[in-house]
Amino acid sequence: MKTKKKLSVILLIICTVWACKKADDLAPDDFLGFKKPSYFPEPAYTFESTPLTRETVELGRKLFYDGILSRDHTISCASCHISQNAFTHHGHDVSHGIDDQLGIRNSSSLVNLAWSTSFFWDGGVPTLDLSPIVPIHNPIEMDGNLENGLLQLQTHPQYPSLFQKAFGSTAIETHQVLKALSHFMVTLVSDNSKYDQVQRNETTFTTQEARGYTLFQAKCNACHQEPLFTDFSFRDNGLGINPAKDLGRYEITQQEEDKLKFKVPTLRNLQYTAPYMHDGRIYTLQGVLNHYNKEIVLTDNLDPILKQNNGIPLSREEMEDLLAFLLTLNDESFITNKSFSQP
Repeated sequence: MKTKKKLSVILLIICTVWACKKADDLAPDDFLGFKKPSYFPEPAYTFESTPLTRETVELGRKLFYDGILSRDHTISCASCHISQNAFTHHGHDVSHGIDDQLGIRNSSSLVNLAWSTSFFWDGGVPTLDLSPIVPIHNPIEMDGNLENGLLQLQTHPQYPSLFQKAFGSTAIETHQVLKALSHFMVTLVSDNSKYDQVQRNETTFTTQEARGYTLFQAKCNACHQEPLFTDFSFRDNGLGINPAKDLGRYEITQQEEDKLKFKVPTLRNLQYTAPYMHDGRIYTLQGVLNHYNKEIVLTDNLDPILKQNNGIPLSREEMEDLLAFLLTLNDESFITNKSFSQP
């Protein structure tokens, strides 16, 4: 995995120039591939320099579901990010890649990425446009090569014309592949859970859900800030070190204070995304609450909030109320959206 980290850093440096090239100017149309919910903050993704069009998004969607960028064409982005499971590898504690090799981390949900300021559990990639490089080149995930991938796309019977429609040229370049993929992923907005409907005054919480919401705001919102239900920070949540000896953010920064810190995940769509945590070690939401209630490991970099309170003390009734609220974050329309599924 250290080889993976080093390769990722090198690729990021090499490809930054490519990814930052501005796509050919395209005539605007009425396509609304992305719309910010009124109660969401401003996105971090820069739409001005990378305008979405129907053609770039649909091209990205096709690439997302196509294994053509992997070594043997068997693994696509969608292999580990399944739309029906809020774009996670549901049921697998860690992702399964090429030749059925096992990684060391659980596949993160691809949701509301326009607001993210870094990507992957360790935050090793700073922009969405560059994020596909890592899984494509990772020898355990797709084991591909972008240079070879461009040749595969160029000789494909359909892709040259699709790139022509999207970017104005049949000459396929790396930055166009990356842009297309990010254009599709940035449209994956989840904003129609019961929680969202309450925010829009379309419905109300039940008495138990309301109690859970109050409890959430008091004990969870510091890290899982609404409405995105993450603050995008990196924290040690008291899991301790796992058999893979994954040190999280430290692998990127080499700073002692970052050991065992991982990106705070969103709590949206938890019903569809089990198992939980960066290594998928916890299989149920009740197990997650049990961890914070009484199973915290006192590590050197344990988050101050957890250290101060020795976890998150919860009574049985409080757990039931909190679980009731967390279920209001499930967005069935997100996992059934045909615009997100395999074309």
